[in-house]
Amino acid sequence: MEKLKYYVESQAFGVCSHLGEKFKINTNSIRLYFIYTSFLTMGSPIIIYLVLAFWMNIRRYLRERNHPSVWDI
Repeated sequence: MEKLKYYVESQAFGVCSHLGEKFKINTNSIRLYFIYTSFLTMGSPIIIYLVLAFWMNIRRYLRERNHPSVWDI
């Protein structure tokens, strides 16, 4: 079960786990929040999820560009 959870989280941008670590909230409760609110509001939290995923990828890209590794030089 842990392998499946790791695979899904790595393929789904890691937004829920990042939010859980940042706010010290259980990751499963954040995932359930996204699922329940998606059903209640016809999918609008999915847009928020995708914006957060995009933002996290941009931040990682900018961080790597400002601090290149030894192999990139």
